[in-house]
Amino acid sequence: MTARYISKPVEILLVEDNPGDVRLTQEAFKEGKLQNKLSVVNDGEEAMAFLRREGQYADAPRPDIILLDLNMPKKNGSEVLAEIKNDPNLKRIPVVILTTSKAEEDILKTYDLHANCFITKPVDLNQFMVIVKYIKDFWLSIVMLPSGA
Repeated sequence: MTARYISKPVEILLVEDNPGDVRLTQEAFKEGKLQNKLSVVNDGEEAMAFLRREGQYADAPRPDIILLDLNMPKKNGSEVLAEIKNDPNLKRIPVVILTTSKAEEDILKTYDLHANCFITKPVDLNQFMVIVKYIKDFWLSIVMLPSGA
């Protein structure tokens, strides 16, 4: 198999305002055997600046996948998702919604905005680690990600 993500680290952008969830996500990815680089931003405005390589993010890598929380300050996850999927330069980047919400309206809204996946974060820490491992196993081992351009 000669998929491009095996030859170089997978660039992951985590958009999450909860420091505990950031730390757990980082630990879960470190336990995996795949090469990856996890960049973290804390709100929706930072996410868009990172993706558009603006200001302090001028040298930011283009992510191969985005893990996006919905409930964030400044600009919420739905607004970020809409901007990503309406931008011709960003719309092919897979976006995994990773949120505490179980609301049907959030699920429908994010899929209407072309989210690639919706996952509700469990409150149990061990279950959260399992979910992140599943994300890693599926999205970074099985799925063919588009080449960044």
